[in-house]
Amino acid sequence: MVSRRGRFLRCRNPARSGGVISASRSEVALDDEELVTRARAGDPAAYELLVARHTASAYRTAVLLGAGPDAEDIIQEAFVKGHRKLARYRGEATFRSWLLAIVANETRNLHRSRSRRDGLVLRAAVANPVSEAIGDVAVEAVLAGERRTTLVRALRMLPERDREVIVCRFFLDLSEDETVTLLGWPRGTVKSRTHRALAKLRGLLDVEEVRRG
Repeated sequence: MVSRRGRFLRCRNPARSGGVISASRSEVALDDEELVTRARAGDPAAYELLVARHTASAYRTAVLLGAGPDAEDIIQEAFVKGHRKLARYRGEATFRSWLLAIVANETRNLHRSRSRRDGLVLRAAVANPVSEAIGDVAVEAVLAGERRTTLVRALRMLPERDREVIVCRFFLDLSEDETVTLLGWPRGTVKSRTHRALAKLRGLLDVEEVRRG
């Protein structure tokens, strides 16, 4: 729901909690485009349902792109800005990818404010494997497995743009169209960057395997 400050209230930990905004079956059955249309027409419940529907994806995106413990604040701002910018949404991309692009931009702004060189936060997994960000169920699901630490270390070694496209395509499981929208790159750049980044990542993982014996 919308608070008195105009912010969107949601479950405190969206990745672990099952709490969602209640809605009728007919409302749940509506697709994003119909809900956007309703929200533009002044129906606050429609945007509340969009928030409930995409909170988990937004939270996971913020964490993997670098927000860490600030992920909830990031997605809060993204939902507020998304509501303000609804008139600009033209339906050329899915609402989900449009919203996640806002989340990604907010995360980049956070990095600039912190004066960090790296755009992605995955280095936190190596520095502190039991940190709150990495301990979260959503991130555990993405990074689960015996090779998590090795994978994270290799990802940290990639250039930022390579790291971003890998996260979008394989950690967030975004489609090519959604990745184009989120990163704001031409489709050809996404294709070529994905291919090169995967080759680099495989090479780094092979080196790590050799080091481990």
